[in-house]
Amino acid sequence: MSRLLQTLIATSLLLIGFMAQSYEIEDLGDGLHRFIDDRHRSVFLITPEGAVVTDPLNKKAATWLNNQIKTRFNVPVKYVIYSHNHSDHIYGAEVFKSPHTTFVAHKLTAQDIKNTQMNTVMPTLTFDDELTLNLGGSSVKLNYHGPNDGRGSVSILFEKQKTLFVVDWIVIGRMPWQKLWSYDIQGMINSTQAVLKYDFNTFVGGHADIGSKADVARYLSYIELLYSQVTAGILAGNTLDEIKQNVKLDQFSDFKQFGAWLPLNIEGVYERLREESGMGWRSDL
Repeated sequence: MSRLLQTLIATSLLLIGFMAQSYEIEDLGDGLHRFIDDRHRSVFLITPEGAVVTDPLNKKAATWLNNQIKTRFNVPVKYVIYSHNHSDHIYGAEVFKSPHTTFVAHKLTAQDIKNTQMNTVMPTLTFDDELTLNLGGSSVKLNYHGPNDGRGSVSILFEKQKTLFVVDWIVIGRMPWQKLWSYDIQGMINSTQAVLKYDFNTFVGGHADIGSKADVARYLSYIELLYSQVTAGILAGNTLDEIKQNVKLDQFSDFKQFGAWLPLNIEGVYERLREESGMGWRSDL
């Protein structure tokens, strides 16, 4: 291989890598911003007293975001909030570590980080059910609604901005992830019903699109109908293949990945009902 060809290949790979690591910041108003890293999203709040950052995502993304906060906004990061225990959302937190930064998580998230020796910063402030952070005239309300996805997954409500941030267990404009691995599906329903009682206008998820409260309600309708139709199929003695044929949810066909992931969603609900709800060994089925 000639030296010129080697140089061209190396340059091409460098450009591809740069393009793959492109990041975006979107202004949501009143100091709140959405941070986008490929398929992942988080939010951060800028106030005169400092910044509140949610999920750092990974070291490269967190390094880029930390530099942006320093250069564009010139405020210290006062809080870093973990939405739950999954590594693709909470790694890279060491980038923000400083004497004036508090790391916040639900106690179950902190427990899991410690028990599994996750490569991220241990939370220094934990809570059981509810915690409100106040900074620079804004309040951030964190609530645990019981099991839904992962361990210690919470809702994060920016009250002044009327914006709700939830990771994984609510997704706008896209189907839930494939076979719904790690989800407690009834827990997702319970948790989503709970947050719909909150006062918010804008929803930001850890993946996919920004939406409204009406979009969250529509997502809940999909999960409820999926769950009830698969349950009905099992109660009727149908096989998984028969249930896949019988479930009708075409009113949600505009969701991204609908055709590819609906059979997987059905299979995920089917497996959890048979295993976690014990329907697979009930004598009456």
